[in-house]
Amino acid sequence: MGSRLEQICIERGLKMTEQRRTICRVLSDSNDHPDVEQVYRRASAIDAKISIATVYRTMRLLEESNVIRKHDFGDGRARFEEHSDDHHDHLMDINSGEVIEFTNEAIEKLQEEVAKKLGYKLIGHKLELYGVKIK
Repeated sequence: MGSRLEQICIERGLKMTEQRRTICRVLSDSNDHPDVEQVYRRASAIDAKISIATVYRTMRLLEESNVIRKHDFGDGRARFEEHSDDHHDHLMDINSGEVIEFTNEAIEKLQEEVAKKLGYKLIGHKLELYGVKIK
């Protein structure tokens, strides 16, 4: 049985090479928001024949096919996560680089209220918070 991302790729008609399968498995198994270099290190630990160029091409293909989503959290690295219809926001620790996913109904409601007050129906949003851990 393949990874979640591999199954999505197959459903969308993408050709699945062994290297793409490995990259999809690495992304599906990630609990963080890895950049291309991190994906490459993890994938090449599984298959030493995977090149950084293959990872870049595959990541671009997966992004263009809406299989993964790219984020820019302001740290100079494009980060990636599995594309999902489940909405969540992000909090980034600017010291450690850790990205925490969260949902908050009060924030969601407030955004709707702000849009409505300004005469808009909210159709989407992206919320990114940046902070440092309180010791």
